[in-house]
Amino acid sequence: MHHFEYKKGVLHAEDVSIPEIAAEVGTPFYCYSSATLRRHYQVFANAFKKSQTLVCFSVKSNSNLSVIRTLAREGAGADIVSAGELHRALKAGIPPEKIVFSGVGKTRDELAFALKTGILQFNVESRSELEALNQVALEQNRKAPISFRVNPDVDASTHEKISTGKKENKFGILWEEARAAYDRAAALPGIEIVGIDVHIGSQITNLDPFSRAFQKVIDLVKDLRAQGHAITNVDLGGGLGINYKAGNEPPPHPEEYARMIETLMDGLQVRLLFEPGRMIVGNAGILVSRVIYRKSGADKTFVIADAAMNDLVRPTLYDAHHDIIAVKDPGASQAIERVDVVGPVCESGDAFAKDRDLPPLEEGDLMAILSAGAYGAVQSNTYNSRLLVPEVLVDGREFAVIRQRPSYEDLLALDKVAPWLK
Repeated sequence: MHHFEYKKGVLHAEDVSIPEIAAEVGTPFYCYSSATLRRHYQVFANAFKKSQTLVCFSVKSNSNLSVIRTLAREGAGADIVSAGELHRALKAGIPPEKIVFSGVGKTRDELAFALKTGILQFNVESRSELEALNQVALEQNRKAPISFRVNPDVDASTHEKISTGKKENKFGILWEEARAAYDRAAALPGIEIVGIDVHIGSQITNLDPFSRAFQKVIDLVKDLRAQGHAITNVDLGGGLGINYKAGNEPPPHPEEYARMIETLMDGLQVRLLFEPGRMIVGNAGILVSRVIYRKSGADKTFVIADAAMNDLVRPTLYDAHHDIIAVKDPGASQAIERVDVVGPVCESGDAFAKDRDLPPLEEGDLMAILSAGAYGAVQSNTYNSRLLVPEVLVDGREFAVIRQRPSYEDLLALDKVAPWLK
């Protein structure tokens, strides 16, 4: 569910018309719905009625401070993968004791900062990281709370670039090495074992891979406890998918996901941690663009938008589908044409849709690229020296720019001319 709908023939974000925002901030821009963010978080959190849980929003999916703060006020924690994301989570008001630190390449400086901050736990992903964290903890005269991220070698049946739980992926420690890793951690004076972590991938649309991975985790928890290790937290990661294409069978509802987990975990007596990102913010955001030109090729009609792959890279990077709609309601009787929707970047891969059947989009028309709230703005860049696009947050009848569009002076100021070229 989201709060983008036509009212009197014009697309609105909650109670604000998209053309009104476009007139003030220009195009392209990202637009997020506060009501959708709150609803998606609460639907997920409230699904776990029988368990002690902490929902840690995956900051990498959308790191805007206003988005994080909206979720923090609902009770969310944060899953972070860098010191920068830790700074963002703290600035947005998330307490350190609700923050988990994941990622395969945490530097010693990052480990030291997070430990000094007092985060809930480190999701350790290698023996080398464990040894480094132990040294950092001893230097601070502290104990670092850790879970090992274990790799269950389960195929998540998702895109290969967002699958993280197979043995050939870089994430986590090998399943066969988990018990020895916990024994080593228990022997280190700067380490406190608190749990276990697993995350098998993103945009997962059926429950079977989760079930297989989580059952392996349960068996490992029992084995580790038998070895004398205190396992109180079980971090089950994120990965629950969303529907990017209208008409597709919807992914599992969070309540169905919760029933499966609570059935499996019954009697285990642990606190469950989750790291949802896309499920909360994906459908809470759109990318609004304006048609610059129409162009007829030998066999195709191109709709050329002012947004490009540098603004939303998912279609280029993952061959991802995003529904595209006109901001002005075309009506049920409107004719359909087959077009490629492309951007201005000097790459053939700069396309949002190919051979897509859409109502006619004329020069100057506004369009909305849907389900762009996750992995959109966070992956944007300035390729072709294009400016980053603004982000806008709507709440009821109010809207605010929550990231400004920089100027060309701002862009050029990032570079410095070498002294001998002046």
